[in-house]
Amino acid sequence: MAAKRVLIIGGNGIISWWVSKLAVERGYDVTQLTRGISRDRAPIEGVTTLRGDAGDPASIRAAVGDAQFDIVANFRAFLPEQVAADIELFGGRIGQYLFISSASAYQKPIAALPIVESTPLRNPFWQYSRDKIACEDLLVAAYRDTGFPMTIVRPSHTYDGGNMPFPGGWTAFQRMLDGKPVIVHGDGTSWWTLTHSRDFATAFVGLFGNPHALGSPVQIVSDEHLTWDDIARMLGATIGVEPVLAHVASERIARELPELGPWLLGDWAHSVIFDTTRIKTLVPGWTATTPFSEGVYDIADWYLSTPSRQVVDPVIDAAWDRLAAL
Repeated sequence: MAAKRVLIIGGNGIISWWVSKLAVERGYDVTQLTRGISRDRAPIEGVTTLRGDAGDPASIRAAVGDAQFDIVANFRAFLPEQVAADIELFGGRIGQYLFISSASAYQKPIAALPIVESTPLRNPFWQYSRDKIACEDLLVAAYRDTGFPMTIVRPSHTYDGGNMPFPGGWTAFQRMLDGKPVIVHGDGTSWWTLTHSRDFATAFVGLFGNPHALGSPVQIVSDEHLTWDDIARMLGATIGVEPVLAHVASERIARELPELGPWLLGDWAHSVIFDTTRIKTLVPGWTATTPFSEGVYDIADWYLSTPSRQVVDPVIDAAWDRLAAL
């Protein structure tokens, strides 16, 4: 029997590269649709590549043409018009469409923990999250009206070597090395969940072709909960320093760095604990196996192995100096 054909739209990202790699290892016939400009992701042997702009529905349509796929996973759909175009393009020709939404879509402030898939969706702080909610609404309607075979997947903060949990990339590491304060929002004790991309990929690929996953959302997250102070100290440990931490109210950080405000107030500033019962029911035996105390070394190694990545963001660095001086 021929291997199931999988199309991964935006296949070189922090999450999608790992999904593509694992899908090939498990015998799927994988095609990626990308712009082909990633410099940090190694090519995956056995993957077919289509060239196109994953953010442009017309480009996706032109790249896909008449090609047939059993499963489509779109990692680069952020706006309802993109999802509407996917519903039109793939309706009636695929067995499953996986939409990568976001756990940031859950209500803010959060009324109750743990967060489950039925937790209400509402985020008055962040347009990104509201757009993801609008995308989900379109998919739910398409499933109800026409049976469009969708699965909504909600990751939270997913990382690999190329994704520093603090803004500014290498900036936090450099400040730690220099003995300068690293800004932590709030009092540093709010709970956060970090999921390694390879753990996410194992759960995600496990959803491929699963009829019980159709028509509803599922969150893929680790069961580990860390405070932001924990996260900062673990990062410091990888480079052999005890970081100096400066705790600053989220609202003050948002005023100082308005481009980060929606992201911070709409997601990071809120304690999160997730219920993982549904993904473990859909993918029996799955659990996240990479604690951040181990995964954090992937982040450090990514920067330390390539000096050109060790770039301080001057905007973040200067803002943290001002915030620490208050």
